[in-house]
Amino acid sequence: MNTTIRRAAVFTFLLVLALLVRATWLQVYEARALADDKHNRRNVMERYAGPLGDIVVAGSPVTGSKPTTGGDLRYKRTYPQGELYAAVTGFRSQAYGATQLEGVHSGVLDGTDPRLRNPADALTGKRTEPGDVLTTIDPAVQKAGFGALGGKKGAAVAIDPGSGRILGMVSTPSYDPSVIAGTGDGAAWRKLSADEDKPLTNRAIRQPVAPGSTFKLVVAAAALENGLYGSVDEQTRSPDPYTLPGTVTPLRNENAAAPCENASLRTALRYSCNNVFGKLAVDLGQDKVRAMAEKFGFNDDRLDVPVRAYASVYPTKMDKAQTGLSGIGQFDVTATPLQMAMVSAAIAHDGVMVSPHMVAQVVDADGDPLETYEEPGSRRVVSSSTAEQLRSAMVTVVEKGTGTNARVDGAEVGGKTGTAQRGVGNSEKPYAWFTSYAKDTSTGEEVAVAVFVEDSEAARAEVSGNGLAAPVARKMMAAALT
Repeated sequence: MNTTIRRAAVFTFLLVLALLVRATWLQVYEARALADDKHNRRNVMERYAGPLGDIVVAGSPVTGSKPTTGGDLRYKRTYPQGELYAAVTGFRSQAYGATQLEGVHSGVLDGTDPRLRNPADALTGKRTEPGDVLTTIDPAVQKAGFGALGGKKGAAVAIDPGSGRILGMVSTPSYDPSVIAGTGDGAAWRKLSADEDKPLTNRAIRQPVAPGSTFKLVVAAAALENGLYGSVDEQTRSPDPYTLPGTVTPLRNENAAAPCENASLRTALRYSCNNVFGKLAVDLGQDKVRAMAEKFGFNDDRLDVPVRAYASVYPTKMDKAQTGLSGIGQFDVTATPLQMAMVSAAIAHDGVMVSPHMVAQVVDADGDPLETYEEPGSRRVVSSSTAEQLRSAMVTVVEKGTGTNARVDGAEVGGKTGTAQRGVGNSEKPYAWFTSYAKDTSTGEEVAVAVFVEDSEAARAEVSGNGLAAPVARKMMAAALT
């Protein structure tokens, strides 16, 4: 073979080899990339080719599926009690994606999760059967909270302190996810998205705001844990009013007649004395208050329940005057109802916080578990002694103080009210808060609840934690204990 023919043969071989490599690349790598592309219509068609798995509350599904009347997506999601459970389920839309549990467990619910597949399905081409998500929600607690909030703008969370199970999660105003489940629901989507009341926002876990005086429980815990005071009945060194350091601004109390001068922690919680807790925060220093807040869960941006909750915040840099304001849950302190329910839950559970979660199990079509949350983690937040003293003081708040509307017959109830300033110069109607726990004295059953009311029909002067939030907590606690 002469040199010219040999070179031509080698060149032709290299061209064929390059062609084979390119064909392999297209068929293996790029084909996989195309198959996984979120814009690939076949993927969407696969997800909606059959009925979806369900989100289940107390053994009954709160979601469903129904055949569509046109197009290439054969089924779409339905929500028989949409508004009641929207804060739990979120929405699943053929056009706008998925949120909350619908989003977190999307693959299991539409059958595309690899854990659901088996070799037989791969050989026969049969659609993989979807799985279900079993929640920890108690329908009685959910209904009690949703009904009690009614037309108010706000949110509520109920937790079992011993297990971390979220028994209720409510956000109002709510919405019906069914109206945006299809491909032709643009008008409904635009209306919900433009609504100034933000019904699509889950206020229970994703709208941290100033917690007001409910944060005083965290400051009281810091004072006891750091030995600033030995008990909740020891007299504090607290002038009334207390002038914030470096300013001429007095920190006054809502009730000018309350016995807040040098009040004990019990009395200060009972009457919600700003002077006591503002000075406590300054005496402790921002680092010690922040350390205690972080033990309770503040500044944690990785809290999954399993939906990711927005972080509740205790600031990192403040002067002494700002530290004083942080002691009463103002300045740049923010919290979600989930966070404040966690505070009460840890206090109720002897100072130990069990990780909150609203899913018990994720199962396949045969009911076999793919994931389980039945053994959540836990950590000690405060000592048993501190927790006991705080519970005692919280009971005083409900029995003799600012939280009397939270009483539940036959139960030990402890709580803390809060009315948080809002807007520049407190120009807007304040937030109303209540965080609490209840224990059935005969069965030992427990529940912790936090309620936040952003807006209601009440006049500004009538806005209070006891007036607006405590009655909601009472109904949720009573439903949980029943």
